[in-house]
Amino acid sequence: MLVLAAAVVALAAVPSHASTKQIRVVTIHYRAHNGVARKAYVVLPAWYDAADDPPIPLIISPHGRGVDALANARLWGALPARGAFAVVSPEGEGRKLKLYSWGSPGQVDDLARMPRILRVTLPWLHVDRSRIYAFGGSMGGQEALLLLARHPHLLAGAAAFDAVTDLARQYRDFPQLGCKGACAKAFHGRFGRRLQELARTEIGGSPTSRPAAFAERSPLTYAATIAQSCVPLQLWWSMKDKIVLDQSQQTGALYSRLDELNPDAPVTAFIGTWRHSAEMRASTRLPTALAAFGLLPPVAHPRTGLHEIVPPDPTGCAGAP
Repeated sequence: MLVLAAAVVALAAVPSHASTKQIRVVTIHYRAHNGVARKAYVVLPAWYDAADDPPIPLIISPHGRGVDALANARLWGALPARGAFAVVSPEGEGRKLKLYSWGSPGQVDDLARMPRILRVTLPWLHVDRSRIYAFGGSMGGQEALLLLARHPHLLAGAAAFDAVTDLARQYRDFPQLGCKGACAKAFHGRFGRRLQELARTEIGGSPTSRPAAFAERSPLTYAATIAQSCVPLQLWWSMKDKIVLDQSQQTGALYSRLDELNPDAPVTAFIGTWRHSAEMRASTRLPTALAAFGLLPPVAHPRTGLHEIVPPDPTGCAGAP
């Protein structure tokens, strides 16, 4: 059996701006693609329970590289209460590693199983199947894009923040990444090289020895599928990203390729100069991204330093026949 039908209600630690009077976090347990028992954290409006259980939208939110699922859940603050939606943040499981799944096909398939897992573990949670979304930052953005590519009919929309779209390029860039203070001490001054070692463990080799495996985990590989899916997509990237270097060759390259393949695809680009993944937080740009999908009312959020490129006619997309 792939799903452990168990759920534990827990008011997990959340940022100070997210009152536990507004939300609650439910811990569920599931079995990953390889049979390993994993947890997922479901953030809900505090009022939602078996006695008051209308269908609500669901956001599947994979975590970033080296960041645990609960930390990812905290990024949402009290927004699920403001918008009356649920967020599920799974621990995840790669081919070999937990916090470094880097778009493992099994991990992406587990993400696609989240609505079914919730139906088994939380039968009182009713998900509006027409309003399931994927949101993720960094590696989580990479996996949100791969979820869209591999399961386009599951999603009503996706948002990727500072994502890796070419994993082989990112592997080659790892030695250039900065790492100071506690980070440098933890990795003994070998941060970039250690990331390459972890990637080889997870993926089974380097881009030279396993080019197809790296391509399989790179959203750029699936640009045609994404472009023809006609699923509304938000691509957020920073021109001063110091983790995913040269975003013009990562998320920017994916945006250009999607526009080339299908100019009518409903893809909106948001370009700025923020710190890596800083925009995917309740206190920064996450409300703007949610409002764009109708998950929050329009927000009066400062747009200084944000360049937005919207499709000319977001309703005019024609997918593959």
